[in-house]
Amino acid sequence: MSSDASDAAPFLCDDGEEEEEEEEEEERGAAQGEEPSSGVTPTRAVLTVFILCYVNLLNYMDRFTVAGVLPDIERYFGIDDSKSGLLQTVFICSYMFLAPLFGYLGDRYNRKSIMSGGIAFWSLVTLASSYTPKEHFWALLLTRGLVGVGEASYSTIAPTVIADLYVKESRTNMLSVFYFAIPVGSGLGYIVGSQVSNVSEDWHWALRVTPALGLLAVLLLLLVVQEPKRGAVEARPRHRLHRSGWIEDLRALSRNPSFTLSTLGFTAVAFVTGSLALWAPTFLFRAAMFTGERAPCVEAHCSSSDSLIFGAVTCVTGVLGVAGGVQASRLLRTRTPRADPLVCAAGLLLAAPFLYLAIVFAEASAVATYVFVFLGETFLSMNWAIVADILLYVVVPTRRSTAEAVQIVVSHLLGDAGSPYLIGVVSDSLRKTDSFLWQFRSLQLSLLLCSFVAVVGGAFFLAAALFIERDRHRADNFGPEDDEPIPVPESGRSASVPVSSVLI
Repeated sequence: MSSDASDAAPFLCDDGEEEEEEEEEEERGAAQGEEPSSGVTPTRAVLTVFILCYVNLLNYMDRFTVAGVLPDIERYFGIDDSKSGLLQTVFICSYMFLAPLFGYLGDRYNRKSIMSGGIAFWSLVTLASSYTPKEHFWALLLTRGLVGVGEASYSTIAPTVIADLYVKESRTNMLSVFYFAIPVGSGLGYIVGSQVSNVSEDWHWALRVTPALGLLAVLLLLLVVQEPKRGAVEARPRHRLHRSGWIEDLRALSRNPSFTLSTLGFTAVAFVTGSLALWAPTFLFRAAMFTGERAPCVEAHCSSSDSLIFGAVTCVTGVLGVAGGVQASRLLRTRTPRADPLVCAAGLLLAAPFLYLAIVFAEASAVATYVFVFLGETFLSMNWAIVADILLYVVVPTRRSTAEAVQIVVSHLLGDAGSPYLIGVVSDSLRKTDSFLWQFRSLQLSLLLCSFVAVVGGAFFLAAALFIERDRHRADNFGPEDDEPIPVPESGRSASVPVSSVLI
């Protein structure tokens, strides 16, 4: 196959006839019993994607179970907003700093084994966190930090496995399925956390749901998932798939404007989603008390429907947003090859005003607030699958796990690692008294930061649109650099010598 077929961008590819021919060839080969280029049968490849999707759903479900019972946790430990924000910040920091390690390992060792070990560790630590006594809030912080170890081992590697199973439109479809799990899992985290807490009247039980499901995920990974061959489905010439050093990989990524700018844009998405994920249910709970719709709660456990409603809204808007973003990009690509970053920019720029209106209207109308939250989250969710796709087609296969790790570090370091804590600190600093009025008002004012950051993120995606064509072409036609050894005949045999030696 020609080099044009290698690592092509699903949204940007216009060679429909060529793609159909490739798919027909794959089908003929499968019918004749030939092994697929990835080394994984089509049936097992589909099962692999759905298992990875299941684990991704558990991943985000576990993250936001805590947010679903945050008011109960605050009363149980007697902590303020800034310490509550630390729960998410500690987890994200652990997850973020370990991502480069797992990115390095994922580019060099068996990815299935790394993911299985990480998920087992994450499940056991989450279970341990549910037994934290009232006097030891630090123990809950510690266990939430250790949860990040397991999740970093999975989130860094899983998209690269899908990339080695599918190309073009098939890859787009499978990534869409994979990233549907993010908003759906987040929403289920709120729903399961709040409802299990309400039934048991103890928030600790909310943290005991995902560990059992996580151990099931480990069994599915070990028994069903098969490690695919790296980059084989993209039919690259063998000399293009050389493995470079980690420092060289980082240097190459830093010189990739599409990757760096889309990563900064995604950082804005992480900042906004991280802030809303932790604080939105609590904000809506305080708004209901402020407007008189709910009586003030001073007990250890307060039954609230806000986490349940917000979780349902998150599930629905996530599905609509991811599907809408993918479809909008497919339609726009017929007019411009810069469709992906433009759709991401539009999603953030449209989300900003609706989130602002949701925060402002919270003191006047709960219905209007949920309507604006619905619209804002829908536009915000348009980015998930598209950003992942951009990374996969502007970065060569042997650097993708490292690129995923770098994107995780940057987006979390500048995004949701600090945003929940920052919102809590600003809220505490603005609060003049400990009345219900100021508990609501201070958090309301601090959440307005989300709209500003969303606009900045949209600007980064607009800048990425200027470079996306060039960087995609470079990744498609990637070859050895000047100092990369190439085969040279020597006395009838092949030997590898530096390019500079040949030129001299």
